[in-house]
Amino acid sequence: MAKLTAERLGRLKVSYVVRRTDLSGVTGLLPGHRPSAGDIVLARVELVGQHKALEQPDGRRNTLYPGDEVLVAYGHRYAPDQFEAVVPEDLGNCHLAAAGGLAARVLTRHAAIGEPTCLEPLGLLAGPAGGVVNLRAQALAPLPEASRRPPTLAVVGTSMNAGKTTTAAALIHGLTRAGLAVGAAKVTGTGAGGDVWQMHDSGAIRALDFTDAGYPSTCGLNTGELLDVVTLLRGHLLAAGAEAIVFEVADGVLQRETSLLLNSPEFVCGLDGVLFAAGDAMGAVAGVRMLHEIGVPMLAVTGRLMASPLAAREAAAHLGLPTRSVSELADPAVATKLIAELPITAAA
Repeated sequence: MAKLTAERLGRLKVSYVVRRTDLSGVTGLLPGHRPSAGDIVLARVELVGQHKALEQPDGRRNTLYPGDEVLVAYGHRYAPDQFEAVVPEDLGNCHLAAAGGLAARVLTRHAAIGEPTCLEPLGLLAGPAGGVVNLRAQALAPLPEASRRPPTLAVVGTSMNAGKTTTAAALIHGLTRAGLAVGAAKVTGTGAGGDVWQMHDSGAIRALDFTDAGYPSTCGLNTGELLDVVTLLRGHLLAAGAEAIVFEVADGVLQRETSLLLNSPEFVCGLDGVLFAAGDAMGAVAGVRMLHEIGVPMLAVTGRLMASPLAAREAAAHLGLPTRSVSELADPAVATKLIAELPITAAA
């Protein structure tokens, strides 16, 4: 095991996904190990590509230069608009697959995306007992199951960049302006702080994501693990005093982990309503029909399609659901009406 001095640790560029890690317990670097998802690795930047900055724990983007030493975590990525990437089988050179601090080997990329930033892993972090430091050990502690059930809404969509986070933020803001204490969580996706900061800025009394449950990304998790993430985050939002909860589910309804959650009766039964974000009318119609078929309680259609009044009218004509723009959702009267129209058992 190679020693790691406090001085060297202090010079590292630390990423968002490893923000919960207590570096005071780090004893050295373990070379030659086969990495697993969540293992924390010290790596050297070899070549700066698509991601030219590393998101820090406080959200600031730290510009990257060749030779920089960074602290990131291994994880898979599924991002049709960016990278498809997997945890490699060794500590050979790999890539920065997400600005939030995801180390992986890129398999494919969107045609509009540049070559990934290249990393040279120098070793996995070793803890006080000599074992590999993994994000799972830094997760929030599970809380006892709460007896109360506040109104719980989810935002899902057709794909990346359909307007899910903007929708969730607007809804949080509207409910907050209506006088409710709102807890928010992004329950699936790739570790990055932007969505969580936006939830905070919109008024959430507490905003969390799956990295708080010990996962750098949710790509590759099974249904049980995904439900554990939801349960853990919900428990901490309730403990913070949430009177309403807003979940964001990343990517689109065809993405594996999103599909697993939406086809889970346990997850769906914990929701009182879903807002569907789409980029166009056809995506809205197809997505809502899929969700109706599996019994998801639909409330409204929203997302980027709302930028076009014509597209919004097309969708509304075929759905039998209202359409809601972000400005409407941010209106406390509209947000209150959404809650008031939920089944009466939801607010129990």
